[in-house]
Amino acid sequence: MKHGIFSFLAAAALLIATGAQGAAVPELRVLTHSSFAVPKPLLAQFEKEAGVKLRIAKAGDAGEMLNKLILTRANPIADVVFGIDNALAPKALAAQVLDSYVGPAASTASNAPLTAPLVAVDYGYVTVNFDKAWFAKSGLALPKSLEELAQPAYAKLLVMENPATSSPGNAFMLATLGAMGEEKAFDWWARMRSGGMKVAKGWTEAYYTDFSRNGGKYPLVISYATSPAAELFYAKDKPAEAPTGSLSLPGGVFRQVEGVALVKGGAQRVAAEKFIEFLRSSAVQQQLQTEMWMYPAASGATRAEVMKHAPEPATFDAPTEADLAAKGAQWVARWTRVVLK
Repeated sequence: MKHGIFSFLAAAALLIATGAQGAAVPELRVLTHSSFAVPKPLLAQFEKEAGVKLRIAKAGDAGEMLNKLILTRANPIADVVFGIDNALAPKALAAQVLDSYVGPAASTASNAPLTAPLVAVDYGYVTVNFDKAWFAKSGLALPKSLEELAQPAYAKLLVMENPATSSPGNAFMLATLGAMGEEKAFDWWARMRSGGMKVAKGWTEAYYTDFSRNGGKYPLVISYATSPAAELFYAKDKPAEAPTGSLSLPGGVFRQVEGVALVKGGAQRVAAEKFIEFLRSSAVQQQLQTEMWMYPAASGATRAEVMKHAPEPATFDAPTEADLAAKGAQWVARWTRVVLK
């Protein structure tokens, strides 16, 4: 009889402990694009301070990630989302998948603005990058304008990402539309196609397979203004200067601003709000520069030393938010017809 009582009490104590432990460590679901990267020690520190266990789901490209969020809005798959940028913001807002946030990060100054309820975390510039060694060997001068880039001698040297499947590709397309207007831009794209430009599915394929710096045949690639700094940072021989450079061609630069937001209908709102503040913390703003190779959005954030090799372009172009919301999908469809079909 005593044995039975003791067994019962022991089992009850175990259930209580297990239940308490489960309640003490809830799960915070974070949806991101595939390029999200924050050092594990910082993530562990957040878990400890917020009292949660992070479950980070990487959902491919930012566009693919947003589509998944929209398709599951009736039963949200995340509590907080990172990686929706200014090109995708109109689509996210129209789909009503984001919830409002009024915490400190939402009202503090940013180096690059983003439409609420998104809170800016980082920003970068999509532009043409070039292989210095290839151009030095060939003796060919670098193009100085988009008009010059459309000439066959240069168009056949460029690999870019498909705007339908890649955010950098979409961003570069939007820059040309913002600078030239729809009709002139698509005429330019038609000339790029006839000149021999190559289209890759995404940035990884374009940069690591087709770009001549990595063994491909194309010495021009659509990438980021920070890519040369990353090349220098990861180089084993630590050269004095980056082996690649970026071209800030007028009409060929798009400023991409990435943000974080609460997911409408998501659970763990308190922890999700803490995660927003975490991404704007000085530690994360410092580390994201050499993890995701973007500039920090928080005003006053210290720049990483290597970023001196990634000067910001003086100008950039983009369509209006209203045009983005109304015509974004149409532009991608038209680009596909003009360039690929």
